[in-house]
This record gives sequence, structure tokens and C-alpha cells, in this order.
Amino acid sequence: MRMRNVAAGLLAIGLVPNEAWSQEGPAFFDGKTITYIVATDPGGGYDTNGRLVAEYMQKHLPGSTFVVQNMPGAGHLIGTNYIYASEPDGLTMGTFNTGLIYGQLAGDPAAKFDLSKMSWIGKVSSDPRVIVMSKESGIESFEQLAASKETVRFAAAGRGSAATVETGMLAKTLNLPIEIIDGYGGNEDQLAMRRGEVKGVIGFRSTWEKFVAEGNGKFIAQIGGSQTDVPQLSTFATNDESKKVIALIESQAKIARLTAGPPGIPPDRLNALIDAYAKATSDPEFIAKAKSLKLPVEPLAGQPVADAVAAAMQPSPELVAFLKDMMKKE
Repeated sequence: MRMRNVAAGLLAIGLVPNEAWSQEGPAFFDGKTITYIVATDPGGGYDTNGRLVAEYMQKHLPGSTFVVQNMPGAGHLIGTNYIYASEPDGLTMGTFNTGLIYGQLAGDPAAKFDLSKMSWIGKVSSDPRVIVMSKESGIESFEQLAASKETVRFAAAGRGSAATVETGMLAKTLNLPIEIIDGYGGNEDQLAMRRGEVKGVIGFRSTWEKFVAEGNGKFIAQIGGSQTDVPQLSTFATNDESKKVIALIESQAKIARLTAGPPGIPPDRLNALIDAYAKATSDPEFIAKAKSLKLPVEPLAGQPVADAVAAAMQPSPELVAFLKDMMKKE
């Protein structure tokens, strides 16, 4: 730090060229260990994406070592709270559920963070949400789900997670006979579907592609995305409230698989991380490996990601009031 202050002073009086100062950010990470938090259990889409990002950021940040640490619990709240409260030295970052935006909007007291203040590094993809029904459920369409005379059990990660909040919002606004069973981390929800503990789930399409391709279930509706093989849920919206909820969920799908650090990372270090992220997610090896894992890649880095998050956090006052009411009842 002392040497950094000396360099800043020399720069101010013109004795150090700007080019030398611009290299301080990347140079800081040489010989350093960076902890990459995945706010869920091993397995599943967040963990797979997070580990891939960490592997290739290490490649493109010379001298650095990335260590992935899973920190599950409370629908990604524990891991995200940890990232937010970490020392803003650029050595801690991670990935978490975009559904936490809902909790912050609703004023969830367990959310000890402000997403608008985090140091946004990048996002891997856009990934539409889907409603997935298990083969054993016998439910083949959205209309059949809506008309069910029996309550249908849906899996979710936990309080505050995208699956929990989105399932609750859609069940209420579309009048669906759904009971939310939470506590499923990583890929436990897929195992629960196969065991018959639950019959449905709302999640990222990429996470459930293999499950469906193997004949274990079926997509009955989709939110966002350009695919045409599954009906868009918006076509089933019957009132303004449900249309607004679906539009809000679609905005989350556009900023999937995020990476962020705590507020206040020095700009030179943050820029070095953003640069490494951009290089990592455009690396042909990264893209090929993601493709082999059936992970969508539509990356974005730096300020555009922060802007997208900020935009997603500005729904109408009516929708915020609805979120608060729903989460209070939950």
C-alpha cells in the first residue's frame, strides 16, 4: 500500500507514465489467491458456471490462483451476504441467484446487501426460465397444470431464491394450485423430481435441458428467450398483475449467471478483474467447454452488467408492494 501511495504521488507530479500506473491493477493479483464464492451446493447450474468462470479468469489473470468455495444456505443469502461484507481488496467475488433482487425490493431483513452497490464484474449468459414437470406427474401442458384439482408440489432452493419467489408470484397471479417445497440446493431438485417427492419446478432452461432430453420431464412454459419449441408463459397471462410479474421475471433471465464482488473494490483492480472476465468468457476453450456442458454463453462484462441490474431493480411501485405482501405471507 505504501508503494502504491508513492507511485500515486510520482504520477501526480509527472514522474511516472500513465502506462505504468495502468498496470498496477493486474500486477496486484500476481501471487495472490482469489476466493470465488458459489452461493449454493456443489452440482447444478450455478456451481458449474462458477467453476468454469473461475478456471478461465485464473488463466487470463497472470499469477493469480482462484479457489472455488461453495457457501449454500437460505436461498443464496448466506453466500451473497458473505461476498458483500468481504474486504473490498479484489480477492473475494462470486456468483449467486438473481432472485435476490426480489428480496431486496421487498425489504427482506435477511438480505444484508445492496445489489446496486456491488462491484459488478460480468455475466455469462441470458437464460430463460421454464416451468418443468416431471414425467411421473402426468402433466403435459400449462393448461393441465392450471386445471389440476390437486395441489402440485414444486421444488425450490429456499427463502429468497429465484425459484421460491418466482413460483410464489406466478402461483398467486395465475391462480395455480402449487405448493412450494423448499430446501433443495444444487441438483437436489432433479433428484427429488425423479424420486417423486415433487412434480414441478421453475428454473433456468439450461439447467433442465439434459433432464428433459433424457425423458425425465417436460417443459410446459417458458419466460423469455428466443426458442419456439415451448409456449411463452405470457400467452397465458390473464390480468395486468400477472403480465407485470412475467415481465419482471424475464428481466432477471437476461442477466443470468452473474459474478460480483463487494462494494468499493479499487477501480484499477476492478478493471483488471473485468478485463480478465471478458477475456475468459470469450476464450474459444471456455466457449467450447461451455458448449460441451450445454451451458448458454452470451457474456457481458463491467458497467453494462451494473446497468442491467439497476434497471431490473426499478419495477413499478405497485409491483414492489405486491412483492412485499407476498413475501410477508410466505
